[in-house]
Amino acid sequence: MPREDLPQESHPEGPASHPDQRLPHDEPAASPDRPQTAASASGQPQTAAFSSGRPRIVALDVLRGFALCEILLANIQLMATGRSAVAVQPMGAWDPWLGLPIFSLLFGIGFALLLDSAASRAPRPRLVLLRRLGALLAIGLVHMLLWPAEILTKYAVVGILVLLPSTWLPRWAMAGLAAALIPAALIFGGGGLMLIAGLFLLGSALVRYGLIEQIERSTRGPLLLGLAFAAGLASALWVQASMRAVGAATTYLSSTSSLADLLLVGVYVCGLLVLLRTPLRPALQLVFAPLGRMALTNYLTATLLVLAASHILGLPIGQSLTAAYLAAGTILTAQWLFSTLWLRHYRQGPIEWLWRWATWAHRPPLSRARTS
Repeated sequence: MPREDLPQESHPEGPASHPDQRLPHDEPAASPDRPQTAASASGQPQTAAFSSGRPRIVALDVLRGFALCEILLANIQLMATGRSAVAVQPMGAWDPWLGLPIFSLLFGIGFALLLDSAASRAPRPRLVLLRRLGALLAIGLVHMLLWPAEILTKYAVVGILVLLPSTWLPRWAMAGLAAALIPAALIFGGGGLMLIAGLFLLGSALVRYGLIEQIERSTRGPLLLGLAFAAGLASALWVQASMRAVGAATTYLSSTSSLADLLLVGVYVCGLLVLLRTPLRPALQLVFAPLGRMALTNYLTATLLVLAASHILGLPIGQSLTAAYLAAGTILTAQWLFSTLWLRHYRQGPIEWLWRWATWAHRPPLSRARTS
């Protein structure tokens, strides 16, 4: 089954919302938009402030940048050849298609953060969300002309059909739907759109329960959760090996494999969150945050660069794993450099800026100097 992934900008940079303004179906909780200090004197990582005054959760940028690197490794041969699936995973036993659940979760998180912001500044906040999803659909349709297997259109459609209606639900119902959809997707489909929908809802529920703003403040929580995921992963792999030994049906093997992938995602995510609470934080932020902050721009331009390298320069990316990895490394390095330099002068990436323009229906500032 083909797996594709979406870089998602999960921090809409709208004007700062009022902390005391809540959605009617949620209990009072700390607002994701409440300004925080960038760092305390004791070295406790907090959030980097948006130039508009909104806090930016740096951990989400790092997670997104990390997943973006995995996605290019997984998809580079598909982009070069125009295919939607490969028979053999490009990196063997280490599954690089882990970006799908990570970005699906981040998409739901970003959607809920935008709803919170829009509720404080727009008379019809759900119209803001609809414009955002509509713009994403338009971007995806254009991108599909270059790579038919792209995922933006599916994210937009699932967002319109699932995420938007879920904003009328209480948060406990949203969490319950996520808890039902994710196992059902693993059992009956091995993933797919049902899994995307479940992870969308899970990400939104995490925001509405106030858990996302805690990820920069806790070490014990991600550590314990990561150990639980690791134990579940070991059990899933043991069950999978036992099934293979007795010749179990392919359906059961697929479901177990998808569960193992999802648990592995949990291990990676929790591991990164723990590492961000260590002296490695500056290095991780330096490497992954610029890519993550401009993830949509980098996702789209990667397709252009891969096609140019394959069809214009004639690199055998679709036939040679060595060529594919070298091309991926070169592209990621170039994108990191461009993102780092761009963000020194501008608030966000060029595609993210256009997406924000369509979302809020007015032209937002781009240059940092213009509002200084």
